[in-house]
Amino acid sequence: MSVKKSGKPAAKTAAAGGARSTAPSTRKAGKKTAPAPRKPTLLSGGNPQIPKGDGNRPVQAYLAAIPGWKRDVGRRLDALIVRHVPGVRKAVKWNSPFYGLEGRGWFVGFHVFNGFIKVTFFQGTSLSPAPSGGTGKEARWIDIHEDDLDEAQMTAWIRQAAALPGWGRS
Repeated sequence: MSVKKSGKPAAKTAAAGGARSTAPSTRKAGKKTAPAPRKPTLLSGGNPQIPKGDGNRPVQAYLAAIPGWKRDVGRRLDALIVRHVPGVRKAVKWNSPFYGLEGRGWFVGFHVFNGFIKVTFFQGTSLSPAPSGGTGKEARWIDIHEDDLDEAQMTAWIRQAAALPGWGRS
């Protein structure tokens, strides 16, 4: 290593076998930059793989990652639920958004598939009229395609479902 007249070591050059730059650093000392967010993986059927989490942030990440026309339908569903259920709680569980009320459990969730979004009401047999899908003891669902979201019917189901005891804990 050579020494300049100032007594400080001279910067290595590429020719001398070093690759150190003498240009001032633009990065502040001690401050790490966050890694760039990764684009979510799409699982079979185009369902986004979003880490589970409580609150609006993971649900919004899920909605943003939904491919194609289903993103708009997912956002419309989210907006309907928020508009008609004051104090709704949100979470992503099992790569699906869930909606519920504090102390009452989850009342609805949805999941993306290739050609539709399946909206599941966890106490769907108690809704009037009950959604057509499902053979479980209580849950019923409806498959929403690109142009068939009936907002009036969905709003009625959302309001009814929110008034019932939900599934699990929210």
